[in-house]
Amino acid sequence: MKIIALHTKEKKLLKEAKRNNRDAQQKLFDLYAPKMLGVCRLYVKDLHHAEDLMLTGFLKVFTKIKEYKNEGSFEGWIHRIMVNTCISYLRKKNTIEYIEEDFLFQELAIFNLENTGEKELQNLIDKLPDGYKIVFNLYAIEGFKHSEIASQLKISEGTSKSQLFKARKWLQTNYELMNQSANGDK
Repeated sequence: MKIIALHTKEKKLLKEAKRNNRDAQQKLFDLYAPKMLGVCRLYVKDLHHAEDLMLTGFLKVFTKIKEYKNEGSFEGWIHRIMVNTCISYLRKKNTIEYIEEDFLFQELAIFNLENTGEKELQNLIDKLPDGYKIVFNLYAIEGFKHSEIASQLKISEGTSKSQLFKARKWLQTNYELMNQSANGDK
């Protein structure tokens, strides 16, 4: 019953927001802002920059809201805008470095994350170099294929795979170091 009510409420808010109803837009913002800030934080470690990007993303959402065709989830549509906003920001910042190297793409050992908190994981991801982080987030979190990542970032598929491999290796190594120091082994 609640799911239907929430879905109906969202549809009504969306309809009003498309008519430039500021109150409806504010309610949609309040509903989605916390999640979208989390999305922006995946790409940008500084909270203030992430907030700025989220606000920029919502400005795009509300200026293009009439283009949303009610196909797929509205949250997914917003999510995509946030990701694209963050990638554009990082590209303009021009600090993304992709290192092209040939690797044998072997699967890394899966490491146990059961006792790892959200903050620790976010801290590890924040420390990734930008090139690694963007590809890792797009592949592992957003579910993009390497061909889609390559197209969006204007890199080769090989570079995308290489960056993902390096990101996984980096995360695994630093996760193990974090656990060793937490257990007093180091």
